[in-house]
Amino acid sequence: QVQLVESGGGLVQAGGSLRLSCAASGRTFYAMGWFRQAPGKEREFVAASSWSGDSTSYADSVQGRFTISRGNARNTVFLQMNSLKPEDTGIYYCAADETIVRVRSSADYWGQGTQVTVSS
Repeated sequence: QVQLVESGGGLVQAGGSLRLSCAASGRTFYAMGWFRQAPGKEREFVAASSWSGDSTSYADSVQGRFTISRGNARNTVFLQMNSLKPEDTGIYYCAADETIVRVRSSADYWGQGTQVTVSS
């Protein structure tokens, strides 16, 4: 059974940092990434990475502040979030699939989410 489990969310002040982790079990994925959903809004793409980390993709809103990386075992993905803003608040979901394009558009595998709250 495939599972994606996120961790690392929490409450932080604006300007602070958080590091999210996602561990996959049951199989390994070429591409893994992150989405987020703010209250009352649709879920949106945040970042994605290939197996090796050589290919990455970011939403414009987080470019330069967030960094996605893969673990050595390749079944984990991390999201380092710096210079956090109140508008970064939301539930952050891990997603995985065979390609970055599929992760961005129609990922088949999702985690349950971890809450990130940025106070002003």
